[in-house]
Amino acid sequence: YKSLILGMNILVLIVAASGAMGTVFDTQEQALKAAFPGADQIESETHVLSASQAEQIEALASASLDSRLVTLHTARKGDQVLGHAHIDVHTVRTRPEALIVALDAEGKVMTLRVLAFQEPLEYMPAQGWYDLFLGRVRSDGLKVGHDIDGVTGATLTTRATAEAVRRMFAYHSVLVQKESR
Repeated sequence: YKSLILGMNILVLIVAASGAMGTVFDTQEQALKAAFPGADQIESETHVLSASQAEQIEALASASLDSRLVTLHTARKGDQVLGHAHIDVHTVRTRPEALIVALDAEGKVMTLRVLAFQEPLEYMPAQGWYDLFLGRVRSDGLKVGHDIDGVTGATLTTRATAEAVRRMFAYHSVLVQKESR
């Protein structure tokens, strides 16, 4: 539960810091509603990753984990699962960024939006760049400069974003689909 408290404190710091530098665009609740407009229920489940799960996720994502505590949100309409989402909070250069990454029921990216960006806004790509991820699946690789175009002046942001999307694919594989390697 220490990690849960730390995660919540990070989110509070992002919101509190927004007055000093950077921008908060949406709350978690607003982002989840926008990602799943047809949902009549969005459930949140926090997973405490085992060492094995964390290792598997890092390998699948080709990205490190800052915490073994992961919250996934599952959207439903009646009994039908519409998709899964994760709010990925990570450091871009020296300050935090929060993204929502939502996958549809088939595991395709359906939403990728910035919720908070504490770096100077000139380091944040336009929404059109984030939209390049829509419809992508885990097998697409998503390496900046190879599978996804880079953005001059926002290199660290684009890399951090691609890692966040790859982490979501890995969470989906390991925690939702229960993939074994």
